[in-house]
Amino acid sequence: MTSVNERLHSVLAQRGIRPETLAEACEVDPKTVGRWLGGRVPHPRHRFRAAEFLRAEEAFLWPDLRSQAGRPTGGPGTELVGIHQNRASVPRETWLTLLREARRQIDVLVFSGTFFAQSNPRVAEMLAERAADGVLVRLCFGDPGGRAAAVRGREEGIGDALAAKIRASLTYYRPLGPGNSCEVRLHDTTLYSSLFRYDDDLLVNPHVFGQPASANPLFHLRRVEPADWFDHYVQSFEAVWARSRPWRPDQEGSPAHGQD
Repeated sequence: MTSVNERLHSVLAQRGIRPETLAEACEVDPKTVGRWLGGRVPHPRHRFRAAEFLRAEEAFLWPDLRSQAGRPTGGPGTELVGIHQNRASVPRETWLTLLREARRQIDVLVFSGTFFAQSNPRVAEMLAERAADGVLVRLCFGDPGGRAAAVRGREEGIGDALAAKIRASLTYYRPLGPGNSCEVRLHDTTLYSSLFRYDDDLLVNPHVFGQPASANPLFHLRRVEPADWFDHYVQSFEAVWARSRPWRPDQEGSPAHGQD
């Protein structure tokens, strides 16, 4: 039995696109798009056109695509469901939907992650809501006074600005202080990739020497068995998390605003 495709509904609403417009772009009858919205999976060529027109991943719009299409559920490379040229090109709706749909776990590992809050002013409130529903929420930012942030700042050519950006980013998460079920920590670790986990979806943003994270590629992984790539990155998150320290807002310096 099919179910309503909430993601397709949401992306259309976010883009301000009517179903009739999508039907025209895909050269199908509007009733066909209506069936897609109702849960039917389109023909491959229509999925490609729809995803391209909506600037979204096929696997995001139709998350059960692999199993429904009879594709392999394991093996090298099957965990990779999407590639973005850079982090900045990931649609805002992708971030919001993954956050809203998380039911078990949300993990974030970054240096500053300023974009994460600036693209969604309700991020702290949404994270608190997910935590209240029983989702494990762990956020790990760079220590603004640490060596790793200082080195990364020099490598990017922005010096102390990275530490300032971290402090600015942390101001958004003050509502998640003591007494809230979200945990925020600071790390002083060489970070080779920023990680964003939502249950079995993982967005991996590799770091490139001298380039800000926003300019670097982003890989969308989805956990399947055997989860070689997914678990490889998750283990790195756990290693950094274990070495990080709890964030105490009252002990941090004055913030300065910036953009990552």
